[in-house]
Amino acid sequence: MSRHQALKTWNGRTVVDDLAQRGILIRSPSMRGVAEEAPDAYKDVSAVVDAADAAGLARKVARLEPLVCIKG
Repeated sequence: MSRHQALKTWNGRTVVDDLAQRGILIRSPSMRGVAEEAPDAYKDVSAVVDAADAAGLARKVARLEPLVCIKG
C-alpha cells in the first residue's frame, strides 16, 4: 500500500493505541509517520516467505519477532 493510501486509512494515534494494547510501544515525534508505517499497510510477511520458499528462491530456517524498530 502506498504511504498516501495508508494516511487515508489509518490515524497515527489509533495505530499507537492499538499496538500498545499488544505490548508494542511507539515513540515518535510524528503521528503522520506512524500512520504511514502502520503494520497493515504491508504485505503479510508469512505469505511472502511461503511464496519464496515454494518457488525455491529461499528456504525457511527460522521465525523472527522484531524487538525494536527505529526509523529515521
